[in-house]
Amino acid sequence: MVETLKEHIYVIPLRDVKRAPRRKRCNTAIRDIRAFLVRNMKSEDVKLDRSINEKVWERGSEKPPRKIRVRAMKFEDGQVQAELAEE
Repeated sequence: MVETLKEHIYVIPLRDVKRAPRRKRCNTAIRDIRAFLVRNMKSEDVKLDRSINEKVWERGSEKPPRKIRVRAMKFEDGQVQAELAEE
């Protein structure tokens, strides 16, 4: 079994998705979440949980949330897994 090295809860701002065309805002939001985790967790191997995807797409492709709260775990092999953090 692989143990976690570090675990963080991040509030990721998604206000910059307004720069994207309306129909592509959720796609841009997912890309921004992945880029944020790559930058902060220092790993290229980032896996996003299904719950994050469902939360971003909850109101359709044009209206992603302004921010999202994510729990990220980094394992010994360098993989980062992220899931939606409970409020």
